[in-house]
Amino acid sequence: MKKRTDKGVRKTTETQVKWEINLDGSGESKIKTGIPFLDHMLTLFAKHGLFDLNIETKGDLEVDIHHTNEDVGLCLGDAVNKALGDKKGIKRFATVFVPMDEALARVVMDISGRPSLTFKQTGGHVHDKEETKEGYTLIDAKHFLYSFCNKSGINMHIDIKDGDDLHHMLEA
Repeated sequence: MKKRTDKGVRKTTETQVKWEINLDGSGESKIKTGIPFLDHMLTLFAKHGLFDLNIETKGDLEVDIHHTNEDVGLCLGDAVNKALGDKKGIKRFATVFVPMDEALARVVMDISGRPSLTFKQTGGHVHDKEETKEGYTLIDAKHFLYSFCNKSGINMHIDIKDGDDLHHMLEA
């Protein structure tokens, strides 16, 4: 069986992202994006996805987190797409409901090669675009996921169905 891995470096005028991914790993990760909440989320992503992920990023964080957040999403999406290769043997469709304390989210995805993101909140406390959790907003999460989906070729629907704490809502 072909190894489902990828590694690379992306350099722009705003960021440099270096990554390694092994989709058949054990959930080990080393994440250093410079955005603490994104690091936390990517660590959980690797742990629960049971793949190994290393990401090291240098970005223009003195300006804001936008470029770093976006470029990490683009690189991770590209890495997943390349690691999946011809996609033989995968389950193309998936649906999961994830509770995280008081929060509940539904994620439905299709690894179709036709990227799309639908991200909405239909329940719980409505967090405005300026409300942050450790400097990270719902809009930042949506932008990261949009970048990830576009490069990975995944059609993903996310519905935050309940929750009060933005941290728990984003983890779910």
